Amino acid sequence: MDITLTSLETEHSELLKAKIASQIASQGGWIPFSRYMEMALYEPGMGYYSAGAHKLGPGGDFTTAPELSPLFGAAICSTLLPVLEGLKAQNLPTQILEFGAGTGKLASSILTRLHDLNFTLDRYDIVEISPDLAQRQQEHISNTILQFDSQTHCHWPSELPKDFKGVILANEVIDAIPCDVIIYQNGFWYWYGVAFENGKLLWKTGLPVEQNLLPETLLSGNFSEGYVTELHAPANAWMRQVAKHLHSGLFLTLDYGFPEGEYYHPQRLEGTLMAHHRHHAIQDPFHLPGLCDLTTHVDWSQIARAALEENADDVYLTNQAAYLLDAGIGDIALEIGDPSNPEMFLPISNALQKLLSEAEMGELFKAFAFSKNLDGLLPGYTLEDLPGLRGRNRL
Repeated sequence: MDITLTSLETEHSELLKAKIASQIASQGGWIPFSRYMEMALYEPGMGYYSAGAHKLGPGGDFTTAPELSPLFGAAICSTLLPVLEGLKAQNLPTQILEFGAGTGKLASSILTRLHDLNFTLDRYDIVEISPDLAQRQQEHISNTILQFDSQTHCHWPSELPKDFKGVILANEVIDAIPCDVIIYQNGFWYWYGVAFENGKLLWKTGLPVEQNLLPETLLSGNFSEGYVTELHAPANAWMRQVAKHLHSGLFLTLDYGFPEGEYYHPQRLEGTLMAHHRHHAIQDPFHLPGLCDLTTHVDWSQIARAALEENADDVYLTNQAAYLLDAGIGDIALEIGDPSNPEMFLPISNALQKLLSEAEMGELFKAFAFSKNLDGLLPGYTLEDLPGLRGRNRL
């Protein structure tokens, strides 16, 4: 893979690598991978999400579903609208809070679809840790709101407020929460962390993992020598905080991942950790720190348990294709495009293929949701009645 870097990009990555090396030295020559991933992605002014860089879209490092088509956000509205109408019926503010909103295209497509359905949202808030993405979101969403003179207020709070009533969204957020890496050696699981030797960042085995931190699947399974995988304590803690702060409403996230049994399959020898740079997938997570995105697949079983531990009422999991089809994405596509006009409908068809195809995003990506205290908001309405969330593969 030949990717030419500018001198500024090279300098940026080398400065972050030096800072990581200093952190490793201060910790006795070894840090857990979660600390490395945290610095590589979020170190102030230097990490991938903390420094200015073009990350999303054709010129960036990866493309998300909202970047492909506004159909994605429009279909999600089929699920959100009954919840928002329930809030309105009780004279409560109608509000959505989105974590990590990318360029703002999901927010814009949702606001546009709600406007087309004659529903005015009171608030659309975004929690965003990337300063440059927050700026792009503000510009994109402001332009959208101006188009139809909406009264919706948009804010960028630093965190999720307590006792939140409404809808919480997170599209491709959990995969970027720092994880730890472990390795199976001589019949035991060990922390697999990061060292710095001869000017290079490299893997180094640490202490044994405490058994109470291991999922049952890893304690009881038959794994080969050198098997590498991930643990997701920070992601699980984040999910517990979200569930704790959601007083009543719906949480919905779409991301790539597996249930626990599939995640820790004995044949998944090298885990799911991956780096991304300019639409290239890179297996070496130490490649160009600060310039590469780092992600892992989501362990949906642990995420579901975390939500239930904070009194979520119901949790649901299905693949993205099934969710979007149940939510009516096909009908919405016919609303906005004419199949008899190939020039108009071909881009719509191509986007649908990428969103729904098993070979693209349709199977690997999952839609996960949980409800909390929705009965009082939607008298006579249950989560199983919501489009796209009819109990398929309920955990």
